[in-house]
Amino acid sequence: MPAAQLDARARRLLRTLIAQYLADGEPVGSRTLSRSSGLDVSPATIRNIMSDLEDAGLVASPHTSAGRVPTPRGLRLFVDSLIELQPLPQDEMARLRRELPPGPTTTRDLLGNASTLLSAMTQFAGVVTVPRQADFPLRHIDFVALPDARVLVILVFSDNQVQNRIVQLARPLDGRELEQAANYLNAQFAGLRLDDIRGHLLRELREASGELNRLMSSAVELAAASFAPQSESDDVLVSGQTNLMGYSELANLERLRELFEAFQKKSELLQLMEVCAKAPGVRLFIGEESGFAALDGCSVVTASYGAQGRVLGAVGVIGPTRMAYERVIPVVQATAGLLSDALNRVATTL
Repeated sequence: MPAAQLDARARRLLRTLIAQYLADGEPVGSRTLSRSSGLDVSPATIRNIMSDLEDAGLVASPHTSAGRVPTPRGLRLFVDSLIELQPLPQDEMARLRRELPPGPTTTRDLLGNASTLLSAMTQFAGVVTVPRQADFPLRHIDFVALPDARVLVILVFSDNQVQNRIVQLARPLDGRELEQAANYLNAQFAGLRLDDIRGHLLRELREASGELNRLMSSAVELAAASFAPQSESDDVLVSGQTNLMGYSELANLERLRELFEAFQKKSELLQLMEVCAKAPGVRLFIGEESGFAALDGCSVVTASYGAQGRVLGAVGVIGPTRMAYERVIPVVQATAGLLSDALNRVATTL
């Protein structure tokens, strides 16, 4: 039900009920709503409005209580239309800036810090997807000769990550040839991503045809082998899973087992986070909206991050549906923004 279909009293009562429930986790009765909402209406009128909201599927009455709790549909309406988001408080923003330093560190270390910090600030599980290394520009390449016409390729990327590959050549190259090839490739391709480098190499091979000199031939052969596509295992970093054990909504042992198995296997979680990364801004899944049974009863709040105009992944938190959305959403949004800023600063140092 769109919020526009609710009159002002119903919207105010629903907002009050959800805020009260998110604060203490208990069903909210009509008398409590009468005191808290500030509306000059009788408890009987409030009960009638609550009955209408229940018929609309926005609230539900647990069989053990006369009070009501919001349904996932009610929480969705609250987040989309009724919540009043405020900028992150200055002290929390300062903490994020202080604990997400863009200093000399690898991207994976930075992402791990972001995951841990999200968990610490929300007391939920912090999650961050790890981008492919090929998404970062190449800073430097070097070669080391190995026996049997093999070469150790050392790739240093703009995020300070180092990747080693061993390639097999048609003939052995001596140290001088490897140094000349490295100098040529660094001059030509430093600052480009591997996909872009492969495109340049194909064009150079077509244009040079069979007239390559010895240096060019060696460099191109080495580059073709060094920059060949390689499968990279996608990953997602998770911190603070044990925080979720402290919430009564998730205290069921079977539910916890399924949830922790999902954290361990990561495949479904990674799939969900990749969907989130493709959309700008904050994404929020409440309960079964995620499409994964293990996350029923949980809410997932994410935001995408990137560098130089490219989306690299998503950061977020997983917690019970009873979370302080007006605080969690700005924390996730600010973390994604600061992470993007840090990666942009790393990229500009190339």
